[in-house]
Amino acid sequence: MGGTEAFPGDLVPSVEAGPAPPGGLLDVLGLAPVVLDAEGRIALWSQQAEELLGYTAEEALGEYALRLLVDEEHIETVLELFSSVMESGENWAGVFPVRHKDGALRQLEFRNMRLQDRHGGFYALGLSTSQETLRQVERDLALSVRLVDQSPIGLAVLDPDLRCVTVNPALAGVSGLPAEQHVGRRVSETLPFLDAARIEAAMRRVLETGTPMVDRQVLGRTPSDRDTERAWSVSLYRLEDPRGRILGVAASVVDVTDRHHAAKEAERARHRLALVADASMRIGTSLDLWETARELADVTVPELADIAAVDVLDSAVEGRRESVQAGSTAVFRALAVAAAHPTVAVQAADPPGEITRYEADRLVTQCVQTGEPIVVPHVANEDLPRIARDASAAVLLAAAGVHSYLAVPLIARGEVLGALDLKRFRNPVPFDSDDVLLASELASRAAVCIDNARWYHQQRNAALALQRSLLPRHPPNLVGLEVASRYQPAGAVSEVGGDWFDILPLSGGKTALVVGDVMGSGINAATAMGRLRTATQTLASLGLGPDEVLRHLDATTGELEPYIATCLYALYDPNEGRVCISTAGHLPPVLQRPGEAPVLLDLPTGVPLGVGGVEFCSVDFALGPGDTLVLYTDGLVETRDQDIDARLHVLLTLMAGPPAGLEETCDRLLDSLRRGPVEDDVALLIARVRE
Repeated sequence: MGGTEAFPGDLVPSVEAGPAPPGGLLDVLGLAPVVLDAEGRIALWSQQAEELLGYTAEEALGEYALRLLVDEEHIETVLELFSSVMESGENWAGVFPVRHKDGALRQLEFRNMRLQDRHGGFYALGLSTSQETLRQVERDLALSVRLVDQSPIGLAVLDPDLRCVTVNPALAGVSGLPAEQHVGRRVSETLPFLDAARIEAAMRRVLETGTPMVDRQVLGRTPSDRDTERAWSVSLYRLEDPRGRILGVAASVVDVTDRHHAAKEAERARHRLALVADASMRIGTSLDLWETARELADVTVPELADIAAVDVLDSAVEGRRESVQAGSTAVFRALAVAAAHPTVAVQAADPPGEITRYEADRLVTQCVQTGEPIVVPHVANEDLPRIARDASAAVLLAAAGVHSYLAVPLIARGEVLGALDLKRFRNPVPFDSDDVLLASELASRAAVCIDNARWYHQQRNAALALQRSLLPRHPPNLVGLEVASRYQPAGAVSEVGGDWFDILPLSGGKTALVVGDVMGSGINAATAMGRLRTATQTLASLGLGPDEVLRHLDATTGELEPYIATCLYALYDPNEGRVCISTAGHLPPVLQRPGEAPVLLDLPTGVPLGVGGVEFCSVDFALGPGDTLVLYTDGLVETRDQDIDARLHVLLTLMAGPPAGLEETCDRLLDSLRRGPVEDDVALLIARVRE
């Protein structure tokens, strides 16, 4: 046999020269070979035999083994065994006591076999080792094999080409292939459901560097359970022999699916808590019903849904406590719609402000009727008509790819106000029980805010209606004056206040101009304002001077405890061309004469009405044709972030602009001075002496 033809391809063996390194299995066993001739004399003696039995080669060679090594009581047995091996050629194995040079008997494990030379002569080869050493190696090997075979941890050994050499049953169970079918294959062939390319790249790094890779998590779905995402912790170690030659790589694979799912669940719980905390800060920032609904819809996308709608029962918006009975329709008013991504599904939702009647078979109707969440994890075509408002909307939802639906009721103080409607079309995960809990928590928190907003909305509307009903209409045919006025309520943050103005025609062609501000807000403040206005009208009709009117109003306000008010009373006499003004803690009016810069009238400030015990003063000013007087409440000029003097300067600057009509001037002042969130109401009254 010549060359390498007998070893084609990858089967060509490699030959490594050099002394045998210590530490191999034979060295651990201390295996001692001895050769006897046919008569039983020691023909060959090894160094290992000398170490095992104590005799040197000079002492052993040529000696009968029976005399040198066997105790007398065992001679007959040994002769029989020796004869049996030499005559039959069958091997013999067993444990036998052998005498050491020091005289002690040692239990040795033997393997005896017959040898034949080229001349037909026979010899006996005995391989022996310490029984204690062999049993220890056997125990270690058995322990290793049993541990590997019975370990719940998947174990594998791969050669330097990353082809499998062996796997244990646990790893075979992960792949679903018998253990023998792994041998010679790569990871990509046996575990195709994992990221084999990344795993093999990690194996190459371990082979190259010798640095282990420990506890690297890998995700995948096994062929036997494709619906469940599983997780494994993979560790890799390089294998080397005692000389440092690289034998391959060992891999351990631990199923950590439960830990992975627990970690994911913990992360989901943290995410839910964060979302609820975020919702607590973002929902209910105002007492505006529509804004609160928009805040709820915005919080839920895209964290919980791809599209969200907030619909409130129309009866709840109107303040009527009505429950939706089983089998009856429900009338909703759409308040908000929010989408995480552009989608035609938005067109399927009711536009904010629209009132829609939903039949009893619709899921959102059932939601508000039962007060329980309605969830459709997997939306089928037959479900869409019960979700959409009509057939065309169902087509849009199908086109958008809506695959999961959830509706939760908005319940506050035991009353079902409406529903939060959620849909998923881009998020591939269907709504589950955790989503129902989270959506219900958000809806519960938002419902209280919506309930507060709707009651505030109703109270504010009632106060505003009362306020407007109490404000005067312009009396006709004022002598010598033209007037314009405005009342503007507060915004959503603060309730309607007690600001008012009045224009009172009096005897002799005189006119009383009044502005006032009851401190406080709501219906009570508006009611107090109405009482002061009635008292002012009565006092003015008596022909009293401005300071006397304020003195009587101060007494009246004291009876309205705990209210106090500011007021400015101006009495214009066209016959004398003069105006007499008295103020009770109110901001000074603006006087603008034709061709001159506007000025703030210098008046004794006085104290607010209701303080009591302080006299009021009146000051006269001449008013000629074209002179303009601007009376206002503090809501026109006061802000939180600017000094009042700076704001009064802005007012004077606006009045110094080009001459304009009184109505236009009112609009200009309000538009310029009332920007951004409005936190106070304002009354504005402008009077101009006719030419």
